[in-house]
Amino acid sequence: MAAGDEVAAAAAPPLPETAYYHEGCPGCAVDRSKALNPGVPYLRFFHIWIIILVSCESEVEAYAIEVCRPEHQAIGLSLVSTSWAIGLIVGPAIGGYLAQPSEKYPNLFPTNSLFGRFPYFLPCLCMSVFCLAILISCIWLPETLHKHATERNGDCENESLSTHLLDSEELAEQHISAAKNKSLFKNWPLMSSIILFCIVSFDDMAYTEIFSLWSESDREYGGLNFSSEDVGQVLGITGASILLYQTFIYPHIVKVLGIINTSRVAIILSMALLFGYASMTYLSRPWLSIVVNIASVLKNNFVVTIVTCSFILQNNSVPQHQRATANGLATTLMSFFKAFAPAGAGIVYRQGYLIVTEQDGIHIS
Repeated sequence: MAAGDEVAAAAAPPLPETAYYHEGCPGCAVDRSKALNPGVPYLRFFHIWIIILVSCESEVEAYAIEVCRPEHQAIGLSLVSTSWAIGLIVGPAIGGYLAQPSEKYPNLFPTNSLFGRFPYFLPCLCMSVFCLAILISCIWLPETLHKHATERNGDCENESLSTHLLDSEELAEQHISAAKNKSLFKNWPLMSSIILFCIVSFDDMAYTEIFSLWSESDREYGGLNFSSEDVGQVLGITGASILLYQTFIYPHIVKVLGIINTSRVAIILSMALLFGYASMTYLSRPWLSIVVNIASVLKNNFVVTIVTCSFILQNNSVPQHQRATANGLATTLMSFFKAFAPAGAGIVYRQGYLIVTEQDGIHIS
């Protein structure tokens, strides 16, 4: 009978690990909320979505990781990319519609009014009010930073703490030892994800700069002979597809394939897709417009997939106290790569243009 009890005890599932919440610690309060509410924190994600519109990207990436459970990180980071894309659309639209209001809306803004004397004051004022509203909304955002030292064995008995079930992130935070202060540059998982992020950002910026030039170039120079309206339509359809893809499709793909496999598949498909761009010059309308729209949608969604995956890998590669620094480092290096991408793409494009003008029959690839 005793042997049967031992077998039953061995077969029983292990008890969930428990740890302690420090009273008055905001980080512990957020962890308790995540443990008690396993659902998606849509309200906090809404705050993140609004804040990213004012370009606090690196900070919001780290915050999005910390306010949700690990299984919801893909949704949180996808909303960061989605809100950034919305900002790129809404920002220029506000400037275009509200600049020089006395000329566009003379009945509302007379020429001798403040907005008539300062034609670009209205869009600036609207953005300032918008930023003020965001600042006020931050009052309701919970702090995720732990304001206590890491517990040691035997110390918890003398503290008034309440037990809770730990998720994987909290367990990692409590078991960090000497590696806690490890240099970011020696953290290979972090640096590899940053390298991926920088290379993809370089590729995306170069592609963005060249796509419009290539689309509007004449057929004899290897272009598509599109009008500016055609290019705008392609970019508009692409932007709408990113919003839908990041919100509804990307989180499910990550659940099936995982972060690393998702980024690998997106990289391979993106490279394969680029090889087909040169052959588009042999197509005629309406098939040309259809193929270009499909290719643009796929290419940009592949890039957004890789970038979002790299965000998740970066923030999961470092402990909480290094996340802000890691995201700042990634954003700095990304900006450096993006600064050189237009120049490099322009040099390559001009070289191809010169070759085409000198030798008949050679097209830009």
